[in-house]
Amino acid sequence: MANAESAFRPWLRWGGTLLDALQLDPLLRELAILRVARLTPHAEYEWIQHVPIAKAVGASDEQVAALERDDPEAECFSLPERLVLRFTAEVVRDAQASDATLEQLAGILSPREIVELLMVIGQYMMVARVMATTRMELDEPAGPDALSAAR
Repeated sequence: MANAESAFRPWLRWGGTLLDALQLDPLLRELAILRVARLTPHAEYEWIQHVPIAKAVGASDEQVAALERDDPEAECFSLPERLVLRFTAEVVRDAQASDATLEQLAGILSPREIVELLMVIGQYMMVARVMATTRMELDEPAGPDALSAAR
């Protein structure tokens, strides 16, 4: 990413904003990121980096395992979590959510939170594609320290 010199620092600030300054619940954010990682071929880096972050903000081992086996409707997820996971999958696969899913999501999230969720999904779709295309080497997970660094 640093090869894009003029965009790199603003992109880092943007990523930090998404990890630290949203109204969107951090757990919902991380579940969406993990869903993007599982729906995107060759996005292992994103998965490996965000599992510890997801756990640090409240994701359970059972939730991580359910996402890993592609079961976003598992009982371990609350209704709001299932809606976020469904919304994320629709946006990743179809570039937009269905009217029904968007209407349900609007019943539990504010317009600001929905747009923030879209920004998170878009950011991590882009990151996954850059990392897959450049065949970026896997690093050790930054874990919860990534949240502190974002601040």
